[in-house]
Amino acid sequence: MKSNYDILGNHIRLIDTRNRESITDRVLGINIDKFFMPSVANVIGTDLSKYKLITKGKFACNPMHVGRDERLPVALYDEEKPAIVSPAYFMFEVIDNSILNEDYLMMWFRRPEFDRICWLHTDGSVRGGITWDDICRLELPIPPIENQLEIVNSYKAITERIALKQKINDNLDDTAQTLYQKYFESNSDKSSWKQGTVGDVLQLQRGHDLPRTEMTGGKYPVAGSTGTIGYHDEFTAEAPVIVMGRSGNIGNPRLYLCNCWTHNTSLYVKQIYEAEPLWVFYLLKNLNYDGFVGGSAVPTLNRNDVHAYGIAIPPLELQKSFSQKVMSLIYCKEENLSEIEKLQELQKIILTTMSSR
Repeated sequence: MKSNYDILGNHIRLIDTRNRESITDRVLGINIDKFFMPSVANVIGTDLSKYKLITKGKFACNPMHVGRDERLPVALYDEEKPAIVSPAYFMFEVIDNSILNEDYLMMWFRRPEFDRICWLHTDGSVRGGITWDDICRLELPIPPIENQLEIVNSYKAITERIALKQKINDNLDDTAQTLYQKYFESNSDKSSWKQGTVGDVLQLQRGHDLPRTEMTGGKYPVAGSTGTIGYHDEFTAEAPVIVMGRSGNIGNPRLYLCNCWTHNTSLYVKQIYEAEPLWVFYLLKNLNYDGFVGGSAVPTLNRNDVHAYGIAIPPLELQKSFSQKVMSLIYCKEENLSEIEKLQELQKIILTTMSSR
């Protein structure tokens, strides 16, 4: 053990505060990116008084899926209002904040090396769980608290900058959507518009089956219903192609522009007929997809139904005017995304060098 290293069990302790007084019914889970999220579990008829009550500054982790996901889902709760988590979760706190800062500890939990070590400690069950004792035996560097706070503040400054840029991009998306509504939904003069169908302006094509062994290698993203689901050495759709999910949440399918391999859970616009691509993108984004669903187990979008959807087609000049204004927003968004990528690389560097400070 290095001189400034210590076992985690000397600095954290389990806590078991239950929701016995029914303080809240907001149930949270933890995703593999180590953030709290609304639980997807069906808790109808469940006695929530047995759930663990988590408050600001406390940690929770799901010890049951580490072997399967190769990550320990652990998160630091930072909200003022309490929430509840599964009784199966470990809930713990730092014993002495003057020795170990909780934000510094959460940064250590975000290191890929930490997840690899946790994975090595998993048991032989199907999902691969980890015990509390094994977590407590893990080692981490504990430099002087002043050094910890310096590291935390540097990381937080970058995180806040990323959040600001993401918020700006969200506002740019909202602005583009408002422009679409102004140009094409609130426009009262539609005398020059043509009546037609979605199939008159574009052709959708289903993505391709891809062997699971090929979904993790390569440099091009594999686009599916839930976004990027892997990488491949080739692409079937070149930017600025429009890709949309075809399975799962069909009421509001995910749409994005990419240079990618399109998975069979997605549709992509193979061809556009005498229309502006950006208008086509927002057209698809604003369609009402209710009733377009087929399949039994998993709702699936039927592309032929989308092709037959009746629409009013605005003049090409109006589409171009809209596209020019939206394109300026897209350029701003791309600049922000580029900065976000650089900031995220800085975050990785800080996490990587924590052990050497």
